[in-house]
Amino acid sequence: MEIDRQQLDTRVQVITPENIAFQYRVAGPFPRLQAYLVDLLIRVVVCAVTLFAFSFAFDAIALGNWGLGIWYLIVFICVFFYGGLFETFWNGQTPGKRLLRIRVVSIEGQPINASQAVLRNVLRAADLQPGFCYLTGLIAAAMNDRFQRVGDLACGTMVVHEESYALRGVARVDEPEVLCLTAQLPAWFQPDRQLARALALYVGRRAQFSPSRRVQIARYVAVPLREKLGLPHQTHLDHLLCALYNRTFVNDGDEEASNGHAAPLEGADEGDSPFAAAPPIATSSPAEMEIHESIGPA
Repeated sequence: MEIDRQQLDTRVQVITPENIAFQYRVAGPFPRLQAYLVDLLIRVVVCAVTLFAFSFAFDAIALGNWGLGIWYLIVFICVFFYGGLFETFWNGQTPGKRLLRIRVVSIEGQPINASQAVLRNVLRAADLQPGFCYLTGLIAAAMNDRFQRVGDLACGTMVVHEESYALRGVARVDEPEVLCLTAQLPAWFQPDRQLARALALYVGRRAQFSPSRRVQIARYVAVPLREKLGLPHQTHLDHLLCALYNRTFVNDGDEEASNGHAAPLEGADEGDSPFAAAPPIATSSPAEMEIHESIGPA
């Protein structure tokens, strides 16, 4: 079966020299603008406070010109080196980027170095043209899949979202279509442990993806399961995996499931759950490997 791997969202795949693939969700202009405004506010406050403080302190000792000169130096540092210093020592983040949960990395997915951090911020002067309206930067970002402005293109960097993939407990999928499909699943079907882990991994992360991306990821496992279960060809693939998840972990029909807890998998010890914070299994099933490859690293 030929798999369509056309990019459907803002995720980019980076392959390391060791042939290991990682996926990143690139930050678009709007979260970056919000982070920039937060950092701009911090710089304005710092400049205003230091101006007041130096004016008061140095005027009191009749050295007002010295205070004004030092303040000009602080303004210069805030304008040209604020972002570079923070991104160097905060692993690609400024206070604004940390608040918006975005980070600067290299196009190889590695942490940026000091020269990249400083240069991409100094080159912001080019992105601001013409007339400080950021038109050059917006045009440059619109012309590539990674939303790289001029500074990013020159330094080989990109801005990505930080994502947390932790699975916290059992979550019921309450969409009406999913609940209806759950009731139609044959009672004889019982997923093995590897498939159950793949279902938990998928449902735990599906909220991070667009509807079209969910279908693209789900098809790797859902198409063979749809045929095995004898379901109609028009069965929605994303809903099928969610329905199997509900059947496996939520509404098994016993009292424990009705209280919101998943029943132990067949052959598993009590308390052993695919949601436990354990290292990945070395020998994963093809289903789990397909979903894990499509979703990306945790």
